[in-house]
Amino acid sequence: MKIQMVMFDMAGTTVHDNDDVNICFQAALESTGLPVTRDDINAVMGLKKPEAIRLVLEGKLTNHSTITEEYVNELHNVFLQKMIEFYTHDPRVKEIDGASDVFRTLKANGIKVAIDSGFSRDIIDAIIERLGWERDGVIDISVASDEVPQGRPAAFMIQKAMAAFGITDPKAVVKVGDTPADLNEGFNSNTLYNIGVLSGACTRAELEAHPHTHILESIREVPALLISELVIG
Repeated sequence: MKIQMVMFDMAGTTVHDNDDVNICFQAALESTGLPVTRDDINAVMGLKKPEAIRLVLEGKLTNHSTITEEYVNELHNVFLQKMIEFYTHDPRVKEIDGASDVFRTLKANGIKVAIDSGFSRDIIDAIIERLGWERDGVIDISVASDEVPQGRPAAFMIQKAMAAFGITDPKAVVKVGDTPADLNEGFNSNTLYNIGVLSGACTRAELEAHPHTHILESIREVPALLISELVIG
């Protein structure tokens, strides 16, 4: 089956992440006096961020009745401000080495390049603007978690991108990401390949515990894999 679209995650997959998302997430929760660890955050990495916040709170607070929608939204707004400030101004923001070259190789083979994320639209826009991906024409579509009924691990973001290009068969799609949420999204979407990469938050063992077809060091290996499998080129 000829691949028609590859759906890439953002932070840790196509965007360099030196624990920056985790740090901003911790800071948002700790702003209300709630101490959290890196492992607490990594356990929900890749999920729609309000849902991730709710899950962390449920794991930390014994009285779940205090976890109101208003409280979750308050923490999410703090996280949004920190993330947008980071992606707009921090000099460390950059794409994963070779990301744009990977995108161009896929597009040269007639494959749509899609981006999705547990981030909301405002953060995605800040990243794409900073990296110049739309200006340079290296991506075809981006889908945010607040634009679909449910974020990862549900299939809605992949399905939204497929619909935009008139793709009806998920076996014409590849999913690539660095978290269990990504791999479960690909599995639930029934994609042809469901690829984990080790450039982000998780170890090989952590990714191998979830549905996958391949585990690669980074997205730089994706074009060669697809060519070797005779699904592009």
